[in-house]
Amino acid sequence: MEYNNRLNRSLEKVNKLPKFLQNWARNKAIGRAVPMIGTAGIVFDKISCSELVAHIPNHKKIQNHIHQVHAAATVLLAETTTGILLGMNIPDDKLPLMKKLSVKYIKRSIGNQTATATLTEEAIQQIRASESGDLIIPVKLVDESGEDVVVAEMNWAWISKK
Repeated sequence: MEYNNRLNRSLEKVNKLPKFLQNWARNKAIGRAVPMIGTAGIVFDKISCSELVAHIPNHKKIQNHIHQVHAAATVLLAETTTGILLGMNIPDDKLPLMKKLSVKYIKRSIGNQTATATLTEEAIQQIRASESGDLIIPVKLVDESGEDVVVAEMNWAWISKK
């Protein structure tokens, strides 16, 4: 376990399952905690305290009128990857909140979309040590061709649950 908080403890239980069940169980566990994630079919490919990679398959439930991933699903993917990455690092007595998001669509996507969110060691220490705060969590979104589909900034805050 990289950090002792509720989310990491839950994911640690998933890691004790047989390898062939881990991805399915991880996706189900996160999807139960945040139902919209499960509805959209977001798949978590890599989860750590410094990087989170997830993709959203281009399936009928989340397509737009041109049969590509809907713009709202793209935003959900960016918000989800950055939010869960924050969740991997905040203490249990803190509440994560989206403060501001900015998304600029730069090209029509092709097929599935993948988001990669990252945190520096300095940002991780800031999240874990501060009573409250906010920061922009970088996220890169690409389509099946590997090209960027949006430029996004996700500004997350954390506050005490009390």
